[in-house]
Amino acid sequence: MPHCPSGHASQATDFCDVCGERIASSAPSTPSGGGATGAQPVPGAPAAGTPCPDCGTPGSDRFCEACGYDFATGGGVPTPRTAPAGATAQTVLPTTPAPPARPSGLPDRGPSDPRPPTPEPQPVPSPPPAAPATGTAGRTAGGTATAWTAVVSADRDYFDAVMAEEGPDSATLAFPPYAPERWIPLAGPQVRIGRRGSAQPTPPEIDLREPPEDPGISHVHAVLLARPDGTWSLVDPGSRNGTCVNGSTEPIPTNVEVPVSDGDRIHVGAWTTITLIREAP
Repeated sequence: MPHCPSGHASQATDFCDVCGERIASSAPSTPSGGGATGAQPVPGAPAAGTPCPDCGTPGSDRFCEACGYDFATGGGVPTPRTAPAGATAQTVLPTTPAPPARPSGLPDRGPSDPRPPTPEPQPVPSPPPAAPATGTAGRTAGGTATAWTAVVSADRDYFDAVMAEEGPDSATLAFPPYAPERWIPLAGPQVRIGRRGSAQPTPPEIDLREPPEDPGISHVHAVLLARPDGTWSLVDPGSRNGTCVNGSTEPIPTNVEVPVSDGDRIHVGAWTTITLIREAP
């Protein structure tokens, strides 16, 4: 069995099966001079320690021990053994995987453009129309939008009716000399009528603590609730002095919804009247 210069036994007679070194066709065991000599340098072997350009492993023979780089030819793997008689040697070239098929309907950018194909824009669905806030713009039976406003004023007639009742605080009450009207839009599903306090996180929508402050107002004195037909209802949740409507001195029942409409007057406290106005569309 032939041996390579490194001493490996090899079935092949041209290159070592173990390390890939070339095997001389005939190698006498002793030279004619009678003195023993070492193996001859392998043709194409790099200088000792030359790194392989493919993997960086220091080379000592023609072929890199790590990746099989051929230092003599500049690449490849060790030359295969001689093919049997009658066989035709063929060079096997590495195959390049075919690019994936392009979806039909997309433009061909060509091989020079590495960018991925831009997806076709999809239609954006239109957002549903926003529903109007209940109370801010109610709708009549014909679908016409309406708006409501609360007009807050100091009512002398209501004050005189309260004084005529001769309540326990009548002697300390005095009608304010100056009290300008305030116009407050009604918005949202409910509108609170009251007087803001330090413990309340948010003041009521109709805050009657503004000067001149009415001393007969509770923190949450009454509440206006929006109705599906665009009108409102009035609820007294249990105020200290009650809530009256349209000049009456009889308070409405507690926690009972009382329908109110355009032009109705809500009386609270000692002199405050809130008139509801339904504005034309």
